[in-house]
Amino acid sequence: MTQLSYTGKGVVLRVGELFLKGRNRFMFEDKLEENARRILAHRDDVQLVRKRGRLFVLGASDPALISQLEQLFGIVSLSACVFCDRDLDAITQVALDLVKDLPAGMKTFRIRARRPDKTFEYTSTDMGRIVGAEVAKATGLGVDLDAADLSIGIEVGADWTFLWSSVQLGAGGLPVGTGGKALLLLSGGIDSPVAGHFIQKRGVALNALYFHSFPHTSDGAKDKVIRLAKVLANRQKEMTLFIVSFTQLQELFRDKAPPSYLVLLYRRAMIRIGESIARTQKTPALVTGESLGQVASQTLPNLSAIQAVASVPILRPLIGFDKRETIALAQQIGTYEISILPHDDCCSLFVPKHPETKASHSRVRAIENQIDWQPLLTQAIADVEPYDC
Repeated sequence: MTQLSYTGKGVVLRVGELFLKGRNRFMFEDKLEENARRILAHRDDVQLVRKRGRLFVLGASDPALISQLEQLFGIVSLSACVFCDRDLDAITQVALDLVKDLPAGMKTFRIRARRPDKTFEYTSTDMGRIVGAEVAKATGLGVDLDAADLSIGIEVGADWTFLWSSVQLGAGGLPVGTGGKALLLLSGGIDSPVAGHFIQKRGVALNALYFHSFPHTSDGAKDKVIRLAKVLANRQKEMTLFIVSFTQLQELFRDKAPPSYLVLLYRRAMIRIGESIARTQKTPALVTGESLGQVASQTLPNLSAIQAVASVPILRPLIGFDKRETIALAQQIGTYEISILPHDDCCSLFVPKHPETKASHSRVRAIENQIDWQPLLTQAIADVEPYDC
């Protein structure tokens, strides 16, 4: 059987959940390929090829390329690999090349061979035995089929023959853009960027919404949020950050409302503004970084009072996370160092010493009914500033 003629370095990308999509699988694969091409757009030394449900990058396998491809949602794992001719001698030589510079402490190895192309004259067992014998002779390593220090993979397929010696975990999830759109309420804190990351992981493309309270919050706070939005924007085709001036509304609530209800009033106003912007963008859901019980506004009664003003779903992917877990995830996705920069967000303003923790929708609504907040909310929506990330 004639295989594609490329030989040399490359990367194999393995999909995960896409196998479960049945007749719709092609739509997920199309979006995955589109997202991969966007990531690779700046690399003129590589070529992306899609074959039999997988993606292959031909031309390079350097660490920078691997690091970028690890961020691609929809990929469960990936490996730097070497493509060679469909010939046992060529396969053996590549295997020997892979073990030339072994890391210190390596004592055992194994060969994991696959033969999707059953016309190849050697079985998987044959390849493991013959190639393994040459590797053992060249390196002095012992064989351990269960827990080897080094595992060499071989695949002889209908289109490619390639080998690899390491497997990196991919980002998992689904390709961004296959799950619709949502609007992320993005503060400068640790939680909301991580929440956005998890929603993107389920295939949802994001726009973001930031509430700025100048001069109570500085332009440094806004710049920090723009940086966070750009980190998330790297995962998808495009993203708009909507910046809302929130100062007048906050000052009105500060001056007219009981202090213990201030944060709840802020959050309800934010949800109303977010829903209005989401509607204009044909976005059917909001996303927040709320975590149950983390702060006073995030108790079950208070979350219910906030949810009551929304007619679209509010997605809270961090609802069961504690702060330690969220910090670890923020460090992993590259937002933590930005989030801890010393610029406060608007929700840290005018916070009472003893906030209400068991609010009801009826009680908060009664407070709102005593304050003429609607004109300022309408004005804040009208004056929204879009920023393309």
